[in-house]
Amino acid sequence: MKIIKPRRLAPGCTVGIVAPSSAPAEPDAVRFAADIVRSFGMHARIAAHAFDRSGYLAGSDADRAADVNDMFADPSIDAIFCLRGGYGASRLLPLLDYDAIAANPKPLIGYSDITALHLAIHARTGLVTFHGPIAAQQFSPYTLSEFKRVLFGSDSSGEAEWPARIAAPPPFKGREGQVEKANRVVMLAPGKACGRLLGGNLSLLAHLCGTPHLPDFTDTLLFLEDVGEAHYAIDRYLTQLWLAGILQKVRGVAFGKFTDPAAASWLHNRSLEDVLGERCRALGIPAVMGLMIGHIDDQATVPLGCMAELDADAGTLTLLEAAVGR
Repeated sequence: MKIIKPRRLAPGCTVGIVAPSSAPAEPDAVRFAADIVRSFGMHARIAAHAFDRSGYLAGSDADRAADVNDMFADPSIDAIFCLRGGYGASRLLPLLDYDAIAANPKPLIGYSDITALHLAIHARTGLVTFHGPIAAQQFSPYTLSEFKRVLFGSDSSGEAEWPARIAAPPPFKGREGQVEKANRVVMLAPGKACGRLLGGNLSLLAHLCGTPHLPDFTDTLLFLEDVGEAHYAIDRYLTQLWLAGILQKVRGVAFGKFTDPAAASWLHNRSLEDVLGERCRALGIPAVMGLMIGHIDDQATVPLGCMAELDADAGTLTLLEAAVGR
């Protein structure tokens, strides 16, 4: 499949704000998201149905899909920023206009439930999309730097250069009696591998197994994260990927963060390190855990479809090419 790269973001761009999944708790989150876009020196365009609510969804499937399709088709929109995740993006997949999306490539940004859009759009079009922050969140300095380096092609130091590490832990100044604890990258299975980055939220990827909306994972680097899942549930999702033959196709696995696990003690009688490493060690593919990908304040922006290298021994994920064109 031919890989399509969108143009880079820059001040003055117009960014569309869509709500493909759940509605925010309060309508002001939509206005807040528009202000976040404006803080980058860009113009915000709120989708027609972004304020809608239908139970746990941000409006009807038809209206949410229409907002995504309209933003891709509109030549005045330079990028599409998802308001939040939650649930509901997978309900839109049969309703998306993939021909129009391929004909009008632009960055699509979001994570969590937005994984469904990332995977389906990549499968049908080859467009590089971005597992990164949602519009309705504050950007930590780390999140901002990673976001601008990948999507703007620059950061505070100037023009971004590739190859470069992504999703590395933020700097930690150790001293006697104190070393990094919260953001440690752990080698699960040794080795080094290169491939195109594909993945996102583990439960969403497993949810799409058996549907026509998954891309081909042959010779890719798989990245995964999740939130609120017990260890046995993470094991179940990974087992599903193994039974579906997906894990056997990939060259390596880069696990991000698995945050806020269910609290019951009996659900954790296996360590997360053991759960995540089991399949990778059996398959003989390199794997690490603990990269800055997931439901966390300091969050990396990961481009789906770009070439990268995973060095499990060094604990690094390196993006080998720019994710955006000029």
